[in-house]
Amino acid sequence: MNTGAKDVLHKIRYLFIPYIFILCACLIIKLLYTRHDIYFAINGFHTVFLDSVEPYITYIGDGVTIIIISAIVALCNYRASFLLITSYALTALTAQILKYSFDMPRPKVYFANELDKIHFVKGLYILSVHSFPSGHTVTAFSAGVVITYLARNKAWGVLLLFVALMVAYSRMYLSQHFFEDVTVGSVVGVLVTFLWLSYIDRKQFINSPRWNRGLLKK
Repeated sequence: MNTGAKDVLHKIRYLFIPYIFILCACLIIKLLYTRHDIYFAINGFHTVFLDSVEPYITYIGDGVTIIIISAIVALCNYRASFLLITSYALTALTAQILKYSFDMPRPKVYFANELDKIHFVKGLYILSVHSFPSGHTVTAFSAGVVITYLARNKAWGVLLLFVALMVAYSRMYLSQHFFEDVTVGSVVGVLVTFLWLSYIDRKQFINSPRWNRGLLKK
């Protein structure tokens, strides 16, 4: 049974420790460069290959993906499925509250006078509003934390962090979000999920034998 915040941090350490270093690097980048500089530096690097794969990578952070994964996990373990779907729901709600509170424009609108300088992936619908923070990034980092927490081999946290970072990068590559959006999105995903796991997985009901079964595991 989860004994509190320290226990959760210990279990997600392979994701959390490198994440902190990456977050610090992101903050330094933000201090040194402007939004314009960062956006066009990322947008300026594009290839035919990345144009074809990034739209698929970004789907990893889609809410539908997490719902499907949670449903599959429920076949084997209700507790794992519950932690995954409730963490998604809580972080997604937090992201939506922030999106509508700040109501920030997306790159397409923010750089409306410089659209001829921007590379857009052909055939992709580009959103215009509610940019901050990135919901896909929130979801990817939240799922990464939960799966690392539940995994027997905690070293999987390194790979899960990499996947979450790739989702965050895809949101910038596709011109759906700014650097600030994905940076804060990662913080929301990690922090809210960490707090939720520290609270809910200490409850007796979720650690009962009934919750450690699944639809196919009676």
